Amino acid sequence: MKVDVSIIMVSYNTADLLVAAIDSIVKTVKKISYEIIVVDNASSDPSTEEVKKLQKKLSSLILIENKDNTGFSKANNQGVTLSSGRYLLFLNSDTVVFEKTLDGMVEFMDQNEPVGASTCYLEMPNGQMDDATHRGFPTPFRAFAHFSGLSKVFAHSKLFAGYTLGWMNLKEAHEIEALAGAFMMVRRVAGIAVGWWDEDFFWYGEDLDFCYRLHEKGWKIYFVPQYKILHYKGASGGLKKESQHVTSASVDTKKKATDARFAAMRIFYKKHYGNKYPSFINRIVLTGIDIKHAVTKKSL
Repeated sequence: MKVDVSIIMVSYNTADLLVAAIDSIVKTVKKISYEIIVVDNASSDPSTEEVKKLQKKLSSLILIENKDNTGFSKANNQGVTLSSGRYLLFLNSDTVVFEKTLDGMVEFMDQNEPVGASTCYLEMPNGQMDDATHRGFPTPFRAFAHFSGLSKVFAHSKLFAGYTLGWMNLKEAHEIEALAGAFMMVRRVAGIAVGWWDEDFFWYGEDLDFCYRLHEKGWKIYFVPQYKILHYKGASGGLKKESQHVTSASVDTKKKATDARFAAMRIFYKKHYGNKYPSFINRIVLTGIDIKHAVTKKSL
């Protein structure tokens, strides 16, 4: 039976957060029909056991248990194959859904057919917005401005703040270039048009790639700040300071997450920009990624 939205959640060692996220969905959805598909990437914590307990109460809860960590993209694609929703919501396990958010986001998509994907306001535990939910594509200049700190100094400049789209009004719904996979509502026909997730991306970068391909197909992407979720950000990988108090990630996991993060940068750049810029620009960018990778890994 078709539902309004299929909520796909990739799980990796975030048992307590996963249970809280599912509970927040159940408590806040009032109008729409939904199913929840949890794809567990071989968690070593009680994630799958907790989901099985919840299945006794929730007939709309589906669990896929992977024997190995297949990565974020492949796990999401697994969830897609079992989904029936008009929309698919890719939702991180380290989130808490607020009142009216899911009902409101489905209503927004129903009223805006040119929108292929949308997101809401992602609030972190420190009260600030997760800037990954409101992004421009990382061209070489935008990436330079971002990593050099120019985008922070000139936070509202169209020239220097292109990575964060810092000049836009965060209190009103508007079109953006890219959003975060932590909360990504996709129109099924749009997802089919781009072939869903690129499995070359193991962990990080896949949401930017998805959005880039949606734009290439002519779909719009929207930020809708009237609705909100809480995002602990990075609980599985353990790299973000915002989730240090809830993460169970080991040092080895943090190193793997770091490697995956910078591998994603290389894949995205070569795929979408490699043929658009002169070879000397490509060498500078890729060398910069290598240096940043080495410095970051050394600091773990």
